[in-house]
Amino acid sequence: MPEDYFGEGIAERYDAGAADLSTPEVVGPVVDFLANLAGEGRALEFGIGTGRIGLPLHERGIPVDGIDLSAAMLRQLEGKPGADSINAIEGNFASMSMEGTYTLVYLVFNTINNLTTQDEQVACFRNAANHLEPGGYFVIEVNLPKLRMLPPGQNLHTFHLSENRWGIDEYHFATQDFTSHHFAVRDGELKRMSVPFRYVFPEELDLMAKIAGMSRFGRWAGWEDEPFTDDSTKHVSVWQKHAE
Repeated sequence: MPEDYFGEGIAERYDAGAADLSTPEVVGPVVDFLANLAGEGRALEFGIGTGRIGLPLHERGIPVDGIDLSAAMLRQLEGKPGADSINAIEGNFASMSMEGTYTLVYLVFNTINNLTTQDEQVACFRNAANHLEPGGYFVIEVNLPKLRMLPPGQNLHTFHLSENRWGIDEYHFATQDFTSHHFAVRDGELKRMSVPFRYVFPEELDLMAKIAGMSRFGRWAGWEDEPFTDDSTKHVSVWQKHAE
């Protein structure tokens, strides 16, 4: 079972910290993309969190269920309008089962990296496939590792730098994992949180999908069908479950 790094303190601050990712300009294209794939069916979100995507997708008329490891994040979701229509349960989305099948399973905002071993990530693909109807879609949004930005001999990348908050990724090349170190000044005190992740390359995800009985349907650099190129910093990838 992965460790839960999203306890009460983090969950209570999560929406405020992600406010720039919750605007209609950001959320709208995500919901449009997912709703188009879901069609007339149901959607399952792995790592639903506080409902940043699940709630507006439900408002579009798509029945949404969710799985999340953090009970604290789910409590934040429960207090929001419309949450009573979403069946969200606590558990590891790499192995937890929900009743029924779905036309869409999705995993956004780098959450695949929270699974810190290759075996767990493979299990996540298999779990997605087990929940999908034949022909259904599995969607992942994830950043590419910042390895090209590191000079020779260095393994630290600063991803955020402001007056009261600093973020540094520490890459471990031999094991294909990295640790995100977050430093913040709150109430006059310096707080630190370090969270482990596993970075994964697009082609490796394609192989995981193949193992799980899915094939790549498409890959883009964003939610508005931007072409995926050598210069892309993230990708939105879609795999389709093989018809039986």
